[in-house]
Amino acid sequence: MENKVLVELYVPTIEKSYEVFLPIGKRIGEIVLLISKALEDIGGGYYIVTNQERLYSRITGKAYEENGVLKNTDIRNGSQLILM
Repeated sequence: MENKVLVELYVPTIEKSYEVFLPIGKRIGEIVLLISKALEDIGGGYYIVTNQERLYSRITGKAYEENGVLKNTDIRNGSQLILM
């Protein structure tokens, strides 16, 4: 899958980790929205979208810019991310 990267996503509000394929051509803000809505759908009421979610590197704590395109970031296969 040349147009996607496989990352480990940790969601502290529900204390769960997921392996997720992310599209490299999408903006970070769009990716965060899609992930948030998916978590809300499968979360059984434990995850509620606040529209304040951000994506962070789990290693460095760096926040990713919402307007940035994923392929222009340091996110690669195997990256560890946090959604808060």
